[in-house]
Amino acid sequence: MSESIAAASPPAWVGKPRSRRRAGLSVYSILLIMLLSVSVLSSIVVGVIGYLNGTQALRAIAFDRLVEIRENRSREVAQMFATIENAVRLGAMNETSRQAAVAFTEGFAALEDQPLDAAASARLDAYYRDSFATRLSQATGETVDGSTFEPRDAAARYLQAHYVVPYATWEEAIRTDDAGDGSAWTAAHAKYHDFFRAMTELQDFEDVLMIDTSGDVVYTAYKGIDLGTNLLDGPYRLSNLADGYREAMSRNIVGEVVLEDFAAYSPSLGTPAGWAVTPIEADGRIIGALAIELPIDRINEVMTVGGEWELNGLGETGETYLVGQDETMRSISRELSDDPATYEASAVAAGLSPAAAALSVRNGDTLLLQTVSGEPVARAFAGESSTQLSRDYLGRESLTAFAPLGVDGLNWAIIAQETSAEALIPVEDFTRNLILSTAGMIIFVCLLSLVLAQIFVRPLRRLKTAARRIAAGEEGVQVDAGSSDELADVATAFNDMSRSLEVKSHLIEEHERANEQLILSFMPEGIADRYKHGDEAITQDSDDVTVVFADIVGFEELALTLSSEEAVAKLNDLIRTFDEAAEKHGVERVRTTRQSYLASCGLGTPRVDNARRAVEFALELDTILQRYSAQQGVELGLRAGLDSGKVTSGLIGRARVVYDMWGDAVNLAFRVQGDSAEPGIYVTQRVADRIPDTVPITPAGEVSTQNGTQRVWRVAAPVQIPVAEA
Repeated sequence: MSESIAAASPPAWVGKPRSRRRAGLSVYSILLIMLLSVSVLSSIVVGVIGYLNGTQALRAIAFDRLVEIRENRSREVAQMFATIENAVRLGAMNETSRQAAVAFTEGFAALEDQPLDAAASARLDAYYRDSFATRLSQATGETVDGSTFEPRDAAARYLQAHYVVPYATWEEAIRTDDAGDGSAWTAAHAKYHDFFRAMTELQDFEDVLMIDTSGDVVYTAYKGIDLGTNLLDGPYRLSNLADGYREAMSRNIVGEVVLEDFAAYSPSLGTPAGWAVTPIEADGRIIGALAIELPIDRINEVMTVGGEWELNGLGETGETYLVGQDETMRSISRELSDDPATYEASAVAAGLSPAAAALSVRNGDTLLLQTVSGEPVARAFAGESSTQLSRDYLGRESLTAFAPLGVDGLNWAIIAQETSAEALIPVEDFTRNLILSTAGMIIFVCLLSLVLAQIFVRPLRRLKTAARRIAAGEEGVQVDAGSSDELADVATAFNDMSRSLEVKSHLIEEHERANEQLILSFMPEGIADRYKHGDEAITQDSDDVTVVFADIVGFEELALTLSSEEAVAKLNDLIRTFDEAAEKHGVERVRTTRQSYLASCGLGTPRVDNARRAVEFALELDTILQRYSAQQGVELGLRAGLDSGKVTSGLIGRARVVYDMWGDAVNLAFRVQGDSAEPGIYVTQRVADRIPDTVPITPAGEVSTQNGTQRVWRVAAPVQIPVAEA
């Protein structure tokens, strides 16, 4: 308005050389830049937020899917091992097994006195020297001396000469019931072999063994070279089968199954073997042990979900596998199953020895060959169940879900993984679509901004021309108001200003003088005392003050229905009640206007709890207005803004001295209440952080300051007192 007053007088530069103005942006350019900046930045911010939230959510979904798959595989593996243990336990408790254990043990003992003839002995020697040694060397890739595995006991040599050497494959051996030698062992075999053969084939066991109390393997279903060997002093005394047998027999608990992890086992021709061993009891004593070789194919079937990876949510690169304590696999790799050549190249590139990779391809399995290390495996063996983005055993960046397996006796970890390139395809699609939509939105906004800027600036240009005419001394200048939008209202106001500029200027000056006189009546005693002693610059900086800027909503409407004396009297009654409440809560009034009340807490007297006191004071003001409204039959409300921070107070001016308070806290308190359309008590984040949790607050928006954005909260008002009917 002061600019309007200046424009009403003759220009100060008339008759003098006019200084050149610095070049600047036009209103059109500023408006265009503003529209583009706000729109483009908003689109970018929304896009970035959407990208961050969207990608995070999609990653979480991918990890959750892997966790679900891992848990499903873990449950099925645990169930499979429970089934195996039950099968071994029931097999050992079966009466047939008890009778077979006695029969095979007695038949085996009888063969200790049954020497081989020279021809049969020569065939056995040749079998170990040529056939077995050659096949084991091919399977392991190492040179093998077959004689180190050849049995020395007469019973073992007899059984292997009749049940191992004659058959080229294990499938042929398991189909044979009677070798026709007429021995007691053969009679027992003809009677009980069908039972154990069915157990082996129906359960997909690698083999079923029966061991007597002396450690002799008195029966095997597939008739491997471990038939007749002694697990306590024979060539396999250091094997995991021997360990499982010793532990089961030392526990001496019927029905308890000992699980032995996979390890290299020569009779299996290099194929690792794991065991489940349990004692056999008859007439209250242990007569032997039943051992089954863990079914590798069943484990692989569970972990590979029958090869139907994609149907089970693992896509083209996902897989689940087991890892032992030695950080090697206990199940087959999907890459080996799908593409052995690619697996071999990738495994070697990732650090696996070429010999181990080639052996995995030759054996068709990664059991005990493929190493799996890294943080996920270490954390799984430490007992953690979690997810992680890491490099897998083939060097691919993968999303990994890991956990301990949870099968007693087997310290294994279970891993579910999928390459990040595949798992995060939805993230890439989402990102691409988001970029395209954001770019389209920005282009549309730019075109719209060009059009809107042209429309907005036309009335402003007319106003600029009219303002120049007034600045040149012309009076009564009028502008076409145009349509009835906001700019038309500005044009109408400009016309009114042009007609009555001088009158309004005088009114404004008188109003300002009245305000200054009113402010002079509110000067604290301490400040006034310093002023009397001649101090000219009286100021006081306070670092921790809570400012209350309150506005009586509805008083203006009430005043219109009253005479001036009645309005002033009612206002004085309210202000006096406000002052009493301020004294009660330790709040100091700074100044008042017709319907506004500026106060502070912690200014004159520093208080640690100034925020709490100020909020309680504002709540009491609201209660006062409710009570007053109910008593007088009027509707008055409170709109108050509160902020805490540093303020400065003191005397301003010399000829006309006023006491005032200013600072960021005062400005923000005023803005908080001024920006709120509805009555209520509004506090900034700085006040909200310092009031007790018992004071209920709700979000009410934000305000921008030089130091950043401040959140605004609304304090729940006291229960409304019904207004009395007039």
